[in-house]
Amino acid sequence: MSSVLVLSQREVEELLDLPGCIEAMSEALIALARGELHQPLRFVVRPPGEESLLGLMPSHRGGGGPLYALKTVCVFPGNPARGLDAHQGTVTLYDGETGELRAALNASAVTAIRTAACSALATRMLARADARELAIVGAGVQARSHLEALTLVRHFERIRITSRTAAHARGLADGWPGAEAVETVEQAVRGADVVVTATNSPNPVLRREWLKEGAHVNAVGACLPHTRELDSDTVSAAAFFVDSRESAENEAGDYLLARSEGAIGPEHIAAELGEVLAGTHPGRTDDATITVFESLGIAVEDLYAAEYVVRRAREADRGTEVEF
Repeated sequence: MSSVLVLSQREVEELLDLPGCIEAMSEALIALARGELHQPLRFVVRPPGEESLLGLMPSHRGGGGPLYALKTVCVFPGNPARGLDAHQGTVTLYDGETGELRAALNASAVTAIRTAACSALATRMLARADARELAIVGAGVQARSHLEALTLVRHFERIRITSRTAAHARGLADGWPGAEAVETVEQAVRGADVVVTATNSPNPVLRREWLKEGAHVNAVGACLPHTRELDSDTVSAAAFFVDSRESAENEAGDYLLARSEGAIGPEHIAAELGEVLAGTHPGRTDDATITVFESLGIAVEDLYAAEYVVRRAREADRGTEVEF
């Protein structure tokens, strides 16, 4: 009888360290860009009249270490008001040779950490070398994870945080040296070298006129075709990078809505981040260009993050083994 390793939210948070996760995400995105992974588009269940949704995100890696992964994620926009992460669910790993279930992990922690790790990679590869000011729009789980991750890859002398709920922005800023809470998105963004949008807004929160030349934007909040955080002027002015070209062309509202308005054409995506990491695309080519990393959060990231956590859990004898 086989056993399944079960890892709680706290265990995932303790085992999925950001430096290790950043390197795992680099491996995942490079492998995806090289065509070594299989990742169908996510399947979304959204009942009529419901604000919540259920997403199914499968992926597969063949070769010498075959593995299947499936993230089942429920998104409940009202959860932050309850003191809960908006993302709930599991990441499950299946043996790539037998199909046996090997591990089940809390998805909230995986999602928060691996998403921020990918933005840290994008910032490392695409932001100007002299970036010193950071703006974060939003003050929830993703905002906190991004604050921790981005400060690992750049030294920021000034950090400005804004949120629809001012108390949340103050709470996040108060816990971080050098950070301050400001009232508006414009106040946060003007003069910033790196910007993170981590909101659940369906409409643009960021305008091109607020961005300085050469700024880098990590757009992580809008993951559905009908939602957006960036106005069309920002998208059209930017060198536009994505985690997955296929996913962006089908799911990224920031890209799809700008395209439907005629602001950009179908060729507007510059490259996948994995292509930049693999050295097959140069990424930023000058200091004046605005760069955008459109992060949808994709299934292969969950596969590699979960595999990394399970490996560390086995080494440290963490988690609970359950006969299955």
